[in-house]
Amino acid sequence: MENPHSNNPLHGVTLQRMVEQLVAYYGFDTLGELIKIRCFSHDPSIKSSLTFLRKTEWARKQVEALYIKTLPKFEQP
Repeated sequence: MENPHSNNPLHGVTLQRMVEQLVAYYGFDTLGELIKIRCFSHDPSIKSSLTFLRKTEWARKQVEALYIKTLPKFEQP
């Protein structure tokens, strides 16, 4: 039987890890331009972003989509 999570790139990745990698790659300024949510553009921090994203599904979906789109860039040497 095949593992149902084998093709899910988000399986095993925490929201904190996603945000940290996106911030490390793009920085909060660019991240705030790519995803128009206030927690990335006004007094941003990892902690405040995580608090907002855990409560707000539509925003979390946008972060997950950007993470998946950027994932190949993280894996480059």
